[in-house]
Amino acid sequence: MDGLNGSVVSEFVLLGLSGSWETKVTLTLTFSLLYLGIILGNLFIVFLVIADSHLHSPMYFLLANLSFNDVWVSSTTVPKMIFDLLSENKVISFQGCMIQICFIHVMGGVEMVLLMAMAFDRYAAICKPLQYLTIMNSKRCILFVAIGWVTGVIHAMSQFSFVMNLPFCGPNTIDSFYCDFPRVIQLACSDAAKFEYVVAANSGFMSMVTFFLLLLSYVFILVTVWKHSSGDLSKALVTLSAHITVVVLFFTPCMFLYVAFPQVISQQIPVHC
Repeated sequence: MDGLNGSVVSEFVLLGLSGSWETKVTLTLTFSLLYLGIILGNLFIVFLVIADSHLHSPMYFLLANLSFNDVWVSSTTVPKMIFDLLSENKVISFQGCMIQICFIHVMGGVEMVLLMAMAFDRYAAICKPLQYLTIMNSKRCILFVAIGWVTGVIHAMSQFSFVMNLPFCGPNTIDSFYCDFPRVIQLACSDAAKFEYVVAANSGFMSMVTFFLLLLSYVFILVTVWKHSSGDLSKALVTLSAHITVVVLFFTPCMFLYVAFPQVISQQIPVHC
């Protein structure tokens, strides 16, 4: 019954979302419909891009890969959360928890690279329209996707190797509906401070740097358009608005979870001995 690293803990208890039975039923129906909408919507985009030859362009190729990745991102945690809402025994095995963490960060790394690739695509389309097809050729698009998966795996494994070697011998209750590095590290029977720095330096730093690079790219695009169109930025803003919204919604929680949140919980939870 020992965990993968010889720990006493063989499973974790997820506190999840609490409330009355009526609240849990309402949340279950709401999240089930949202999850179904996310899966069907993203799969529809993937199949549409594949089926329609008019959409066989770099922008839609990257969009289809982003939608495919979002299917896996959602499926990593949401089904378990929905199941646990109506379950009294909200547990996840040690192995299952580690797999969940691994998948979250692999897909997160892929998402970051794809969003940067899409920003580069918009830069080429708006700032260098005559060279667009030369810059964003099929080989470069495939290379972006490959770099995304390699980055995601390296990003996840670089942190996963630390967590796998932590001893878990005491509390096994996670105040969340899914497993992730900051909360799991706090349950280790060792000083978690140095491992929190690893998480902040890896996930937090990666999120912040990517986010600010994307913001700088948007500023550069808007300034370039402003200089060449006598101050008319409306077309560029319309083109970039959807992408900027996705970036803000994706990176804001990431920066909170992996930069601010580890520092907060480290001040509230004592080291387990």
